[in-house]
Amino acid sequence: MAGYSPEQDVQGSTWARERDVQREGALARRAAWQMEQQDARDELKAQVWLSADVSRRLRAIAAHTGLQPEQVLAQLADRVRMDDDGALTVDSFTPR
Repeated sequence: MAGYSPEQDVQGSTWARERDVQREGALARRAAWQMEQQDARDELKAQVWLSADVSRRLRAIAAHTGLQPEQVLAQLADRVRMDDDGALTVDSFTPR
């Protein structure tokens, strides 16, 4: 009587491969979910009160670029840098 040979067990090998694929998919989904959770914790939502003059300028820039005012502010924030003295600077840019 011959012993069991996994290489010859076509159905068992198929199930094992399917299980490995499912496991890898589950691990990938878990990693993606963890990244989304971290991103959500890192996001900052702010309510900003601007003076009438600044608000008018922001709305004009937004209208000119076809963006919403908060999109312009988000792009502005993306480009802010802090120098060694703690001063904030933003190079000229065109909102897109």
